[in-house]
Amino acid sequence: MKNTREFLSRIGLPEGDLTNMQTSEKRFSDGAQYRFEVPGIQGPASMEALMEEVINLNLTIHRVTQTKGIMLLTDNEIQEMVNLAKIGKVELVLSIGPRATYDTSASVLTPEGQRMGLRLRGQEQIVRAIEDVKRANTLGCNSFLLYDEGLLWILNEMRIMGELPRNIKFKISAHTGNGNPCSAKVLQNLGADSINPVRDLQLPMLAAIRQAINIPIDLHTENPASSGGFIRHYEVPEMIKYCAPVFLKTGGSVAKTHGWNTTAAEAKQRAKQVSLVKRVIDQYYPEAIGSKKGSIE
Repeated sequence: MKNTREFLSRIGLPEGDLTNMQTSEKRFSDGAQYRFEVPGIQGPASMEALMEEVINLNLTIHRVTQTKGIMLLTDNEIQEMVNLAKIGKVELVLSIGPRATYDTSASVLTPEGQRMGLRLRGQEQIVRAIEDVKRANTLGCNSFLLYDEGLLWILNEMRIMGELPRNIKFKISAHTGNGNPCSAKVLQNLGADSINPVRDLQLPMLAAIRQAINIPIDLHTENPASSGGFIRHYEVPEMIKYCAPVFLKTGGSVAKTHGWNTTAAEAKQRAKQVSLVKRVIDQYYPEAIGSKKGSIE
């Protein structure tokens, strides 16, 4: 394997998983190592409850992500969420609506088909996904959650060619199933602004991904029951140390599934989960630098 490892090293990739992990010197543009992201906030009611509880708990979050799909929101709901994001000084990420689980094919529901993640089937779904982005962008949203590498490529081409605004951002979901430095490098080269690898990668694997790319890595600190249900709060200080810059995706264990329709009460529980992770950071890695409120590009 020596020659293979040497080749990987020559082209700027790690030779393997980084068991000899080094502190990451990479940072967000404001110099921070980490930011908090709360996923699964599906509409304005739960978002408003989340933002109120964040204030009550004296917390700072930086990103709120909706996962059910833009096409399931009305124009008024999108505008309400955009306004709440502006008031709370957070980045709002809306997810693409068309996906495998909403399509007319049953393939994704079979044991074999589940391997496709939430990727798109056919060019019409690509067209519809682009329309989802255009609609939400017109209503004020600039950040989007994607599940398909081909969709990422074409949206980035549209951004480059001026068909979409240059300040639009693309976040890649864990449901694309990427879990190694080479895949992460491909996604970065295709135009991803942040990448969420599969949820169960161990720290040496995550550190290797960090070595290969410069964009933020989105890491689940906990997961819904449907994604394994594991909670990684005590690993967070090392996630920050070895993988910065990172978005810490927190609050997922409140939900049963990825598309869980979070209630206002559950949104407040997600805020509590952020406070629990923050406690671990403060105790075990107090020198870690988090972004201040409103530190979004």
